[in-house]
Amino acid sequence: MDKQNIISDDKEYIANTYARYGIVIKEGKGSKLYDADGKEYIDCATGIGVNIFGINDEEWKQAVNEQINCVQHVCNLYYAEPQTKLAKLLCEKTGAKKVFFGNSGAEANECAIKTARKYSLDKYGDGRYEIITLKNSFHGRTIATLSATGQDQFHKYFAPFVDGFKYSQATMSDIIANYTDKTCAVMVEVVQGESGVNVLDGEFLKRLESFCKERDILLICDEVQTGNGRTGYLYAYEAYGLKPDIVTTAKGLGGGLPIGACMMFDKCANTLQAGDHGTTFGGNPIACAGGYSILKRIDNKLLLEVQGKGAYFKENLSKIKNVKSVSGMGLMIGIETDKPAREVAEACLEKGLIVLTAHSKVRLLPPLNIKKGEIDEALKILNEVISK
Repeated sequence: MDKQNIISDDKEYIANTYARYGIVIKEGKGSKLYDADGKEYIDCATGIGVNIFGINDEEWKQAVNEQINCVQHVCNLYYAEPQTKLAKLLCEKTGAKKVFFGNSGAEANECAIKTARKYSLDKYGDGRYEIITLKNSFHGRTIATLSATGQDQFHKYFAPFVDGFKYSQATMSDIIANYTDKTCAVMVEVVQGESGVNVLDGEFLKRLESFCKERDILLICDEVQTGNGRTGYLYAYEAYGLKPDIVTTAKGLGGGLPIGACMMFDKCANTLQAGDHGTTFGGNPIACAGGYSILKRIDNKLLLEVQGKGAYFKENLSKIKNVKSVSGMGLMIGIETDKPAREVAEACLEKGLIVLTAHSKVRLLPPLNIKKGEIDEALKILNEVISK
């Protein structure tokens, strides 16, 4: 099927929920993608932070193929080795005590919400169920995670939303103003990706952690996009020495297959019991086998490389004419220019570079193992587009 037929059939048969760009991705290797016409692109999007070791990663493919040749699915009434191995590795690397696997970041955050509310119900009884989230946050597209998301633009069309969420500015004064005796948790993203790659202030996060611990309020860190080495830390909360009670992640953990994980630490390790929560596809053995091959390779050497590449990107981006600011952490980068972000992204595509947008900013989420030469190619195109 040629490009135009694919686009035509897509428009006819697939729900029109995406403002797609006019290319058809066909294949790729590493940090390079190729469309249906054979045009080459440098990939600085990685499927929105998913393909963290690039396209067609050999070790990931081997792990996935080996599992496909064993069994493709086991329901959660039985044990499966890949799920157990991945959960154990997550716990060993983070200090978490238990893991619940879902299929997405939204599902991981749903589990976090349910865990926080049940923890508080078990310990304090009815009425302590409110969760404070931050303005400009994004936690998913289910009704509950949309309710948790602190952006008005996502609160259209689908009312009524789930009760029990309050939106605070990222300041302690506003957190305190929103806190009541009904508060059971605070949920934050250390770097707010979807709203513009905004890095939260470290002093605020440390004060928030102390505030929560003093009141037995659970601190939830949403690491759906920031996790799995993206920021130069295994999880971004580690940059500030935080010790959250629940951590959620997804995207890069699966290396290309759907997976989400909700990690519970000491306080709420045993909050969920048989029947309290569940999933059919969560913890799928193929996804977990792929996830294990990804997670075991995220070591200190790689994380230092990510920090270095991120610093190199930011230093050179800041020198480009018409760049107003550069934000982010590691290889999660936001670029504010004096041009509309979509316009920049489309112009980059024309020149062979795939980037993302986040509100008014251009967003970069390249593979963690992107080569320096590929970074320089990407910077050259960005310079041509932005400074024009």
